[in-house]
Amino acid sequence: MIDVVATLRAAGCVFAEDEARLLLDAAATPAELDELVRRRVAGEPLEVIVGWAEFLGRRVAVDAGVFVPRQRSAFVVENAVALARPGAVVLDLCCGAGALGLAVAAAVEGVELHAADIEPAAVACARRNLAGTGRVYEGDLYEPLPETLRGRVDVLVVNAPYVPTDEIAMMPPEARDHEPVVALDGGSDGVAVHRRVAAGAPRWLAPGGHLLIETSEHQAPLTAAAMAEHGLVPRVTTSDEHYCTVVIGTNAG
Repeated sequence: MIDVVATLRAAGCVFAEDEARLLLDAAATPAELDELVRRRVAGEPLEVIVGWAEFLGRRVAVDAGVFVPRQRSAFVVENAVALARPGAVVLDLCCGAGALGLAVAAAVEGVELHAADIEPAAVACARRNLAGTGRVYEGDLYEPLPETLRGRVDVLVVNAPYVPTDEIAMMPPEARDHEPVVALDGGSDGVAVHRRVAAGAPRWLAPGGHLLIETSEHQAPLTAAAMAEHGLVPRVTTSDEHYCTVVIGTNAG
């Protein structure tokens, strides 16, 4: 344990003790442990190495090439749960592993859950995580959704990419080298995908339905403007605890 902690700490792992415990639990033999530590030191995400990420008390399966759920996204879930009634229709767009939708469905009784992502690896992962809980579609934003969802979505949660293209190179290696660029690249100002999501949302939201987009405090005005441009009534909420900003757009129609 001491050797593993020291090796991880030397590699720059801030939470070396916690990571060492997870790697020790995941390894069946000393040789396997050596291999897991080698992969972590090389910069592979811990969650991919052990095969799961903890998110709001649940283990969410994470495969190689899939966006790793961030703990700050718990703030998106908190806001979604506060807005969702029992039996609500919930859509997790740009779902990645499906962590957000899974957490909302666990907290709100009788949710009808749908999720979608453009990345085949993410879709396969989300289908495992949401088996028996929701349906997962593969395609670009709203394109793969069934027509029966139009005008029925009560809560639309979105963790779309919002890193400006020029800033991707400054991200930690475990993100920029191991997560798909399509899950990170938000265009020149980081809000390109948000604008596309906002443009399509009114056709899918129920009257009084809500669109929730995770963004940054700096980009929130741009995300809010995109929602307002397409008839949604936006408000911005920020959590210092989660270091997360969410823009919520309500379909007043």
